[in-house]
Amino acid sequence: MSVTHKRLGDVASFVRGITFKPTDVVPAGTSSSVWCMRTKNVQAQVDLSDVWSVDSRFVKRSEQYLEEGDVLISSANSWNLVGKCCWIPRLGKPTSFGGFVTALRGDVAQVNRRYLYRWFASARIQEIARSFSRQTTNIANLDLKRCADLSVPLPPLAEQKRIVAVLDRVDALRVKRREAIALLDDLAQSIFLEMFGDYLGRSGDAPEVVALSSVAEIASGITKGRKVPAGELEKVPYLAVANVQDRRLDLSAVKMIEVSATEVERFKLQSDDLLLTEGGDPDKLGRGTLWSNEIPLCLHQNHVFRVRVSDLDRIDPLYLNWVVSSDYGKRYFLRVAKQTTGIASINKTQLGAFPLVVPGLSKQKDFRARVRQVDAQRRVHQTHLATLDELFESVQQRAFAGQLWDHEAA
Repeated sequence: MSVTHKRLGDVASFVRGITFKPTDVVPAGTSSSVWCMRTKNVQAQVDLSDVWSVDSRFVKRSEQYLEEGDVLISSANSWNLVGKCCWIPRLGKPTSFGGFVTALRGDVAQVNRRYLYRWFASARIQEIARSFSRQTTNIANLDLKRCADLSVPLPPLAEQKRIVAVLDRVDALRVKRREAIALLDDLAQSIFLEMFGDYLGRSGDAPEVVALSSVAEIASGITKGRKVPAGELEKVPYLAVANVQDRRLDLSAVKMIEVSATEVERFKLQSDDLLLTEGGDPDKLGRGTLWSNEIPLCLHQNHVFRVRVSDLDRIDPLYLNWVVSSDYGKRYFLRVAKQTTGIASINKTQLGAFPLVVPGLSKQKDFRARVRQVDAQRRVHQTHLATLDELFESVQQRAFAGQLWDHEAA
């Protein structure tokens, strides 16, 4: 199979977006207005849920209108997001894009535009492009000149099309798995609202309401940078705010800390401990999840509260997790939290005063059983999704390294 490599700038062009001010945004449907994409719209697929409109006079050149098959790139963003891209389908409406995004437009005589998207969106090219970025205080800017010098592997157009078909088929299976997981998440939420929604909305017969501190022990975690006690120390893993997500853990990066034996006993986690972050973005208040001994010995940082149910005859920890992270819980935290610009936080006293609705324990246990069934199905889908992710990455790497073509030709 004949495969050539060409400079990206010789087979595609980078088109810069239009310049306008936020005050120039007009309501959708305004006469002579056009859609205008921005960084928020650049997701795994182009996000059309919140598209701005501006007057067409801001579009100075015809090339600044998006075309089907363009690759829309976030070219000015935080370091971890710069270079992120999405495929532009047929939009059916004149659409331009702002100055913080850039369109990569392939020359159809030389490169299949879907192939170009798959290549630029691959993990290796994303990492390289991000490494080219110029970092300022709060933002990174994609270096388009250096990106234009990247080498693109180009088999014949018919082969490019075949590679795209293979990648798209695998990706479609990944999308279906993600949709199934999302549906299971919705099912779990529906079960919770069906069983306890009336109580929390105060439209039904309200059961007992108690302060959280009366049925649980609440503790802050270990402080980084503290004066380390004298004596023999050991390194153990600990959870930081980034590890504690909404009803799930992210253990992809767990840090270690030196502690004494006394500190280990004081801060070590036990199964069914509820971990809650003390603050962050206002919409993240109440974010937390249960610990299930995912790591044999693990502590928690001082910005993560540990809530350990002390009255298991009245409160099931899983039910507690769902109540705290529900809209009911978030409304309470927003009401009592200390808020500064863009940041909200709660303290131990405010958490301890949380008004916990206490339905019958048998009902809580029934909820746990039903949610665990949903969780088991979710884990099956997540396992299959992980396998598909590995397959997709493998096929992608082989394709852009030329190995897939050689294998298939043989």
